[in-house]
Amino acid sequence: MLKNDRTELSYAELVRKARQQAPGRRQKFKVALLADVSTQHLAPLLRVLFASNGVDVEIYEAGYDTVELEAFDPASGLYAFEPHLVCIFQSLWKLKSLYYVFVGDRTKFSEVQAAKTEAVWKAIQSRTQAQVMQSTFVLPYERPFGNYGSRVEDTLMGAVTELNRTLSLKARALSSVFMSDIDYLAAWVGRRHFLDEKLWALSKSLCALEFLPDVAQNVVDIALATYGRGVKCVVLDLDNTIWGGVVGDDGFDGIGLGDLDDGDAFRFFQSYLLELSRRGVVLAVCSKNDEAIARRVFKEHPGMVLREEHIAVFVANWLDKATNIRHIREELNIGYDTMVFLDDNPFERNLVRQLIPEIIVPELPEDPALYVRTISELNLFETASHSSLDGQRNVLYEDQEKRDIDKSRFASLDDYLASLETTAVFSRFEPRNLSRIAQLIQRSNQFNLTTRRYSEAECVELMNDAHHFYPFSITVHDRFGKFGLINVVVLRKTPEALEIDTFLMSCRVLQRGIEQYAMNKIFDYARLCGYKRVNGRYIPTAKNMMVAGFFEKFGFDRADADEGDAGTTWHLTVADYEPREVPIRELKLPQGADHGESTQ
Repeated sequence: MLKNDRTELSYAELVRKARQQAPGRRQKFKVALLADVSTQHLAPLLRVLFASNGVDVEIYEAGYDTVELEAFDPASGLYAFEPHLVCIFQSLWKLKSLYYVFVGDRTKFSEVQAAKTEAVWKAIQSRTQAQVMQSTFVLPYERPFGNYGSRVEDTLMGAVTELNRTLSLKARALSSVFMSDIDYLAAWVGRRHFLDEKLWALSKSLCALEFLPDVAQNVVDIALATYGRGVKCVVLDLDNTIWGGVVGDDGFDGIGLGDLDDGDAFRFFQSYLLELSRRGVVLAVCSKNDEAIARRVFKEHPGMVLREEHIAVFVANWLDKATNIRHIREELNIGYDTMVFLDDNPFERNLVRQLIPEIIVPELPEDPALYVRTISELNLFETASHSSLDGQRNVLYEDQEKRDIDKSRFASLDDYLASLETTAVFSRFEPRNLSRIAQLIQRSNQFNLTTRRYSEAECVELMNDAHHFYPFSITVHDRFGKFGLINVVVLRKTPEALEIDTFLMSCRVLQRGIEQYAMNKIFDYARLCGYKRVNGRYIPTAKNMMVAGFFEKFGFDRADADEGDAGTTWHLTVADYEPREVPIRELKLPQGADHGESTQ
């Protein structure tokens, strides 16, 4: 993921870094490249870009134009490699040659090609647990009919357009297939620049070398999103960032939000931010301002698109921005690397970069009309999942603020927890909850014992394999509102013991007794199945140190010596487990009722 601007994507500079790159102790990731183009120039760029995001990537490069051979041969190198991500790159050049020799009704060309590609995806899915990334095709520049071609049924332009659309629709139906929109990249710089006819003839390159870093960055963005790395929060300055002028100096009526000043550019920017909020990105304010004056603009100014209800955390005071961002992070309980800070002032941007290097701080242009273009070019908001209630996260934080205020009325934590009237719905994996479960699995990093990332397709397999697995989820509500589906546990059945394969939880419900409730359920199931022992494993990451003592807290004994990055194994005899008292009432929902949404 980029942090500042696109100057980081220099082909020559990335090649230089690739030659100097040394292996490190980073997260491991395996990527397979299948293509009808050459990939030797792409692979080193991927290594550098993954490494810059803390990931050591191992790459398998299939032979040139062997996509179907690799996919349909169960003994191919692809399957021996056991990739996490399979990237399929297919070029306009090859597609043209197929189109020109196509026999029969050319209006069926896109349908035939889409069916072939879908068969490749399904072959890969049937033999691996890997995610699949399919490139779109760059639209051709040739137009034999000129503008009239849009009215002609069987043209190359129409066939490629329809093929891209059909592939996207087919990918939408398969949870582990993602599209890499190469045509979007080409359109951004102009197809006549992106495509390089001479380089294709000489080396079968997908595009001009100067744009290969953009292609590589797209792969990295998608890969990181599938493994829970993404932006959760945008932190906003106010003066000259979301409105023109300084409200403290220019006054309520003097700031730029009208039609005859630059206010239209700021309203356009606010509309873009509102779309991010509806998508599930949390908005926060970090401004050097008088809070009452700043809030009044959100409440009363007729030119504002954003309103108070769209802001999860509102911080306006005269402290430095880094201090206030730390407060916002604590309020939201997220990592700095999931936050983006937007400020028009270069001094403030540089200060935050220096004091909080993990945070993403784009270089905003001086002209506010270019804010959306600049941010869009960085593709900061790549995601691997979306659910209908993602846009309600601000409501969750408002509910939490009410809880925090209410908490001060109680003399003890136990009294406060009892007052919340917490209810929980315990459920084995069910089809209607799988997208929510997969989303929580992909996004949870801190309260996650093993950080195993299961896709929605893999969650289906876990649900259906009752012989080897017992996966369940827990949904929580209290008198202030709903948390949604916040806890996921996957139990693996072995002859020797019941193993905790996955245990993760949203950090928003810490100290609420949820983990104790879930552990009670684990041992209830162990007793029901006649197991004598429950085993668990903790695998440390850079973000999950908060659960390092999880098993010890429940009375588990460590079964082996510390294995470093490989983690530790723990066990507890079922008869020795002491059920925990929890201030939670189990709720039985009617058959078919909705359990609530995952909101991690």
